[in-house]
Amino acid sequence: MNRKTACIVLLLIILFTWYPKNVSAAPETLPIPNISIDFGTEEEPSQWVSSIQILLLLTVLTLAPSIITLLTSFTRIIVVFSLLRNALSTQQTPPNQILIGLALFLTIFIMSPAAGQIIDTAVNPYLEGTISQEEAVEAGTRPLKEFMLRQTREKDLALFVNISGQELPEDRMDVSMSTLIPAFVISELKTAFTIGFLLYIPFIVIDMVVAGILMSMGMFMLPPVTISLPFKILLFVLVDGWHLIVKSLVEGFA
Repeated sequence: MNRKTACIVLLLIILFTWYPKNVSAAPETLPIPNISIDFGTEEEPSQWVSSIQILLLLTVLTLAPSIITLLTSFTRIIVVFSLLRNALSTQQTPPNQILIGLALFLTIFIMSPAAGQIIDTAVNPYLEGTISQEEAVEAGTRPLKEFMLRQTREKDLALFVNISGQELPEDRMDVSMSTLIPAFVISELKTAFTIGFLLYIPFIVIDMVVAGILMSMGMFMLPPVTISLPFKILLFVLVDGWHLIVKSLVEGFA
């Protein structure tokens, strides 16, 4: 028997002597943790109301992205950025993540005064116990209403007031949020599309000039976008386009 065969036999002997002991020593079943959910009964109505309020709060938190999108400046900013990218014909550059992130931080910057008023007039007094929950909600929605009403056109607001069958209130602050939100959204969309139209004009001129030159040279198979894209990017960089667009967007909410 050579050395290689002796090593193999030794390994087999060690394996067969070790395996049964460990198999027999191993537990037959693994312990499973006991998980149970207890639905207790509330003895006082106030405890039941508190549970319902917590459930409603969790529901509102799930709708937070929609609230941020529809009740703030986010709608106008992201639509303008999307139209700008289409006007430049840069496909997915900048990526969606960058545009959404920039729009989100610009929204935080623009909405910071209103958010500060909400914290000072509603959140802090409610946490201190000086006002009730209903008073906190009313005080918290007031700065948000003031911001939305400044950006909402009278025509759009009157449209939803007439559709709802309500009488036109004497004070604009008396308009309900269910009426103000859709009016604010369509006003923001109209403003965003107006800005987008103005952004398209110089880039369309470049596309027309490049297309005319290529046709006059007989280059029908060469896409004009391939030639016009560097010139559009050059124009956008020379005029410092991002600075101008962000400046106009922020100042438009002042």
